[in-house]
Amino acid sequence: MNTKTLSAALLLAFAAHAAAQTEVRLAVHGSFSLPKGAFAAFEKANHAKVSVIKVGSGNEMLNKLVLSKARPIADAVYGLDNTNIGKARQSGILAAKQPASAPLNAAMPAIPAVDYGYVVLNYDKKWFAQKKLPLPQSLQDLAKPAYKDLLVVPNPATSSPGLAFLMANIGGLGEESAFKWWADMRKNGVKTAKGWSEAYYTDFSHNGGSRPLIVGYAASPAAEVFFGKGKYSVPPTGNLFLKGGVFKQVEGAAVLNGAKQGALAAKLVQYLQSPAVQKSVPTEMWVYPAVKGTPLPKVFEFAQTPKQTDSPSRSDLDAKQKAWVQRWTKTVLR
Repeated sequence: MNTKTLSAALLLAFAAHAAAQTEVRLAVHGSFSLPKGAFAAFEKANHAKVSVIKVGSGNEMLNKLVLSKARPIADAVYGLDNTNIGKARQSGILAAKQPASAPLNAAMPAIPAVDYGYVVLNYDKKWFAQKKLPLPQSLQDLAKPAYKDLLVVPNPATSSPGLAFLMANIGGLGEESAFKWWADMRKNGVKTAKGWSEAYYTDFSHNGGSRPLIVGYAASPAAEVFFGKGKYSVPPTGNLFLKGGVFKQVEGAAVLNGAKQGALAAKLVQYLQSPAVQKSVPTEMWVYPAVKGTPLPKVFEFAQTPKQTDSPSRSDLDAKQKAWVQRWTKTVLR
């Protein structure tokens, strides 16, 4: 066999091998991140190709999955959380049978959990020091004139941390008090962003914006130290653990109803609980790994853990959430 013939044969063999791989599609929200090659072991073991499909922010992703449920755009989904899992189940987008879960530190209703974190208020330390403005001691403080135009929040209709924060407000303050607070915040100049990324990287003063307060995550200060690559010995941002302003958010993965590759999708969901993925979660997505026994990187010493979180009951969260989001929209945006 001459060189040209050998090369052609190898190319044909490679093409046949690639064609024989089965594609399994994973829908994720925009904050999903794992190291390059994270799925290599899964792909090799299952002779498959994982296609990751980013579908906007958390609630935006869920809405798109609901709209496309007749012809699912993916086989599995990562990024549903304990605020929107009720809507996901009610809409019928989830397969009736979900894979078994590993032992967990934080669980999700009906589907395997992958990670968890705390939605809180983050603040820009330098801004508050320069302005000599005391940090707010309660959510009610933020409605005072001294804090006018200082807070940016992700929209709970499109953002999972935005929705989580609203649920904390209602759980901690009570429904009527929470919406009175939001009405006061509208008068006091609260700004709404579509999602967390826009709020954090565009509006937050630490990143060049005008707002020194943001609804974010308790692990964000640790992320600032990590990505500072030696610039910071202590985080330049901090957390505020205020009554009615802290929510424990748990994210999970699930097989979608009507998945073309249901069996592979179930294996992929379980792979997201594997040690290789779980060890990557903290410094890739800045949340805690859900599987018990997963070690944390040293930088997570800067990721504070709140002593108390707030949430409505599971039944109220599922039954009233749509009405609460509509009321928030009417109160804050209209």
